[in-house]
Amino acid sequence: MEDEKISILYVDDEENNLFSFKATFRLKYKVFTAISGADAIDIVKNNQIHIIITDQRMPEMTGVEFLEEIIKINAAPMRILLTGYTDMAAVVDAVNKGKIFHYLNKPWSEEELDQTIQRAYDVYAERQKIVETNSQLETSNDQLEFLLRQKLLS
Repeated sequence: MEDEKISILYVDDEENNLFSFKATFRLKYKVFTAISGADAIDIVKNNQIHIIITDQRMPEMTGVEFLEEIIKINAAPMRILLTGYTDMAAVVDAVNKGKIFHYLNKPWSEEELDQTIQRAYDVYAERQKIVETNSQLETSNDQLEFLLRQKLLS
């Protein structure tokens, strides 16, 4: 995981914001962009995404609704919500339903967003390490149980 770029999906219904995000972060990260929640869901289904950043106010599907759908598909990516409005109800929904890692106001500051991405990825990597360790422990446990059964039978 160390040598691969962090992959980020940025979802926003304003094309200018997508271009701006990609221009800002494309050299540092592997950037995917989507103009709608539906497009973004396809990207998540077909690519390994570490971090999802979504705008809240979008037609058809809000950022929170989109994140709720994502959790059903793949709960691993860290979720960050952006909104240009100080809409506390959306923030509360995002925390409770979309299980977001962080909330940022639009327009975003490059430095603040970059730091948030780094912190989110650290948490993502730590969680993946725990999943891996648990899997290895399960395998070891199965092997020990097998050996014990062999010993008891002999």
